[in-house]
Amino acid sequence: MIPAQLLVMAKSPVPGRVKTRLTPPFSPQQAARLAEAALADTLATGARVPATRHVIALDGAPGPWLPGSFDVIGQHGGGLDERIATALGAVHARLAAPVVLIGMDTPQVTAGMLEAALRPLADGTADAVFGPAEDGGFWLLGLRRPDPALVRGVPMSTTRTGDLQLTRLAGARLRVRRMPCLRDVDDATDAALVAGQAPGSRFATALRAVRADPALAEPTLAEVVR
Repeated sequence: MIPAQLLVMAKSPVPGRVKTRLTPPFSPQQAARLAEAALADTLATGARVPATRHVIALDGAPGPWLPGSFDVIGQHGGGLDERIATALGAVHARLAAPVVLIGMDTPQVTAGMLEAALRPLADGTADAVFGPAEDGGFWLLGLRRPDPALVRGVPMSTTRTGDLQLTRLAGARLRVRRMPCLRDVDDATDAALVAGQAPGSRFATALRAVRADPALAEPTLAEVVR
C-alpha cells in the first residue's frame, strides 16, 4: 500500500454540461457518452492503484461508473483553481497524507503512471509531482503537503496554465518531479488521437460507437482530423 491519496476531479456526464467542445461534430448526448467512458476508464485505472485512499471530487450526482472504493466529496468554489484548491484541502484535512490529483480527461493514463506519481511523495523524495498537458495545462498535480494557496489564483484553461502552476511550485521552493506530457480530450481531434493511444479502452470503444451512429452531425470526425 502506498501511503498517499488519489483524487479525481470530475463532472457527472450529463448531456450539455460536459465536453461541450466536442459539439460539433458530436451531439450533446454523444459528447456525454464519450465523457462517461473517459471517466469510467480513469476511475477504473485509479481503483487499481494501491493508494491508501481514493477520492472523487464530483460536480453532479454519482452514477454506475463510480467504483465502490472511491469516497465522494462535492466540488466547492467558483473557478477551477478554487475548486481544485478546496478539494485538495478537504482531502488532506480528512487524512494527512500526500495527494495526487488528476482529471477525467486522460483515459489513456495507466496505473503505472499514477503509482510513479504517488511514490516519490509518499517516500519524501519529492514535494510535488507535475504532469504537463499538450494544450499548455496540466493533467496531474501531486503535493506531499497540500496547501490550497499553491493552486488558488492560478489562471486555469489557458495555454500558460502549466507554466504558471510550475512557477507557483518553484516559488514555494518545492522539489518537483515531472511526469510525461499527455493529451487531454477537449475536442474531436484530441478524441481521435487519445483513442489511438488506448485502443482497448472504454473511451476508444465509445468513440467507435458514436462515429458509427447515423445521427452524428456534420462535419464527420474524419473531416475534423484530416
